[in-house]
Amino acid sequence: MNLMTFESYSARIEYDNRDNIFVGHVVGLTTQISFHGASISALQRAFAAAIRDYLSDCRARGVEPERPMSGKMLLRLNPDVHAAAARKAARSGVSINQWVADVVRAAVEP
Repeated sequence: MNLMTFESYSARIEYDNRDNIFVGHVVGLTTQISFHGASISALQRAFAAAIRDYLSDCRARGVEPERPMSGKMLLRLNPDVHAAAARKAARSGVSINQWVADVVRAAVEP
C-alpha cells in the first residue's frame, strides 16, 4: 500500500488506469475524504486542499475534527491467550506484534 501524509493525516494512494489519475483516500477517520490528481505534485496539492477544506468545514460547523488513529493500541489478554499468540507468532517466524497486526488486518479487510 502506498501512503502519503499531510500534517497528521495519511492517505492510501492508488492509480486509476481507466481515468489515468492518482486517487487518494484518507485513512483512519470515519469521515470519508478522497482526492485525485494527474501527477504526484497535483495529488499532493489536492490532498492538502482536501484536509484544509475538511478542517475549515469542521470549524464552520463548530465541530471537533476527527484526528487519525496513531496506529498504536494497548491490548489486554488473558495470559493463556497471550502465550498461545506468542507461540503462533514464533511458529510463523514473526514478532507477536506483527502476528497480531496481520490477524487484525485479515479480520477487518473486506
